[in-house]
Amino acid sequence: MNQSGIRMVKPHTDESTLVHMSATDEDKFAACVHCGMCLESCPTYDELGHEHQSPRGRVHLMKAVAQGKMAISEAFADPVFTCLDCRACETACPSGVQVGTLIEEARGQIRETLPLTGWKKTISRTFLRKLFPYPARLQVLGKALKVYQRSGLQTFARKTGLVNLAPQHLRDMEAIMPMVTEPTLTKYPHGIPANGKVKMQVALFTGCIMDVMFSDINEATIRVLTRNGYEVEMPQGQRCCGALHVHAGDREEGRRLARQNIDAFLEADPDKVIVNAAGCGCALKEYPELLREDQEYRERAKQFAAKVEDVSKFLHDYGYRKPQGKLNARVTYHDACHLAHGQGVRREPRELLESIPGLQIIPLPDADRCCGSAGIYNLTNPGMAGKILDKKMENMPAEAELISMGNPGCMLQIAMGVAKCGRNQQVVHTVQLLDWSYQKEGRYVPAEEV
Repeated sequence: MNQSGIRMVKPHTDESTLVHMSATDEDKFAACVHCGMCLESCPTYDELGHEHQSPRGRVHLMKAVAQGKMAISEAFADPVFTCLDCRACETACPSGVQVGTLIEEARGQIRETLPLTGWKKTISRTFLRKLFPYPARLQVLGKALKVYQRSGLQTFARKTGLVNLAPQHLRDMEAIMPMVTEPTLTKYPHGIPANGKVKMQVALFTGCIMDVMFSDINEATIRVLTRNGYEVEMPQGQRCCGALHVHAGDREEGRRLARQNIDAFLEADPDKVIVNAAGCGCALKEYPELLREDQEYRERAKQFAAKVEDVSKFLHDYGYRKPQGKLNARVTYHDACHLAHGQGVRREPRELLESIPGLQIIPLPDADRCCGSAGIYNLTNPGMAGKILDKKMENMPAEAELISMGNPGCMLQIAMGVAKCGRNQQVVHTVQLLDWSYQKEGRYVPAEEV
């Protein structure tokens, strides 16, 4: 049994080849009939034009490795890690091939066989193992960033050119870095009561980087939920969702974090677990797949995943009071990959926006095309991520004043695109617009009044 939870054996012919012995995963491979319907949906195939950089080609390579016909080597690792894991191919596939799951399992196999070395290993372990899993350490990082932003150090670094010592893609990210505020996880240790009659008790998944860099979105989410009669709590034992670890091939750490989150939220026993980050929500919903070989947590993972809901879908399905505050602005909506393709949530956030008075919705062509963020893809593959972002911005309607979406990674990436294009557009989370409309009403209207 390997770290990916898959039983493997080594053939006698080549020690670097791993043979896939899971009947379930053989079914996943068999589902692909190589029809090519996925090709046009794949951003990397669109850029590179190589068969092995397409979903169909990657599945073929993974099948070859699983059957012992191909060794795990850099030639195999490159197309697997060049994949954005955006899941657009899954939406396009008529056979329902779970390419995302296959890619993540393959990455786990690769990192067992070809572990990172040198500075790449140091950076990966520092961030994925030593930082992201620990809220207290992330809060220290947040305080340091807050000092950097508000003490004059950021201004000094920019004026003197110190920031120019960093690679271009890191300079671009520094230029659009949001102002850091107090994390919601520490600010509300005992939860927040609902306004008026309590309709449901929910738990908010605050996220790791989300609660450091985008705590204002968590605050907006809390205000919208409580305003609509939902009591909100934040289990203090929650951790990073593990998505970045699984994407990077560190499935062992991903499982460890999954178990911690399952324990924390099931102990709190909320009616629903609310998520406002598409990547996190998709990862949380896929815990049953990640822990399918874990006899102790397999059923608990299913129980937990059944409670997880994106905030836009939750409000749409369980009810929210239509806002009355007018926002006179033109907005376009970008579908985050792990919301549209990963969770099938497309209509709900658009209907939330349509319910806000004064908002004019401007259609975005290819709205569900990846922006190039893809977790930390824009850090590990900045060249490809930049090309994909350029195409995204070519479609972005210039007349839109606001660009709305449901994922923090997309927000940072598209904000870089806005800056790069010299546009004056504001990137916002969908729930923020709903919150702004409520705040403009002038008086509090209980949810039960409407």
